[in-house]
Amino acid sequence: MMPDEAQAEHEDAADNGFREGIYVTDVGLTWVASRWDLPRALSPEDARRYLPESGPVPMWLHFEESAVEQFDRSKAARLGQDVQRLLRSPLPDKTIRTVWLGATHGTSDPAEYGMSARAWLERIEQAWLARVHRDDPAFVPLSLQPVVDEERCQTVVQVIRPVTERLSHAAEKPLYGIPVTGLVPALERVATEACATSATGCSFAL
Repeated sequence: MMPDEAQAEHEDAADNGFREGIYVTDVGLTWVASRWDLPRALSPEDARRYLPESGPVPMWLHFEESAVEQFDRSKAARLGQDVQRLLRSPLPDKTIRTVWLGATHGTSDPAEYGMSARAWLERIEQAWLARVHRDDPAFVPLSLQPVVDEERCQTVVQVIRPVTERLSHAAEKPLYGIPVTGLVPALERVATEACATSATGCSFAL
């Protein structure tokens, strides 16, 4: 892309209220999980300004709203797509919980909120959809099924395996949250039974 074209694209995005940072690489559920350290990164003043004060559940559900506000429509829609594919997959609840715990460095446990992992995903989807409907009341999310592409799945598995030791160590000995065991096998199940892209994103969110 030529410099003038890039500048024009940037200006068009700004005119459309597009506030996505140019260095953002995570989208969808992976982006939400990557917010795990935000409370620690903010000053006490900014935390009071930007984060709900009524506990971790409202805080995490606030991130779903932020995903809609900070990304363009196609990337904001990715959050709902990721959640639907996990909910419609045959994955056991334990596997989903393990991957979510790993992606959030053990700082967000649905069990502590009195929910199963699937119930937690449903809450995430509801928060996301409610925020979308504020801008577009007629929006109807697509009914998506798990993406099971054998070639893509195996590619993702091959990407994960060389970093198995590093991922396992990061999950089992986190700096802040609770230890997570069995993360790599859980990621491989997500890749092969639900969505390879989500598994890649969650693994490298660590």
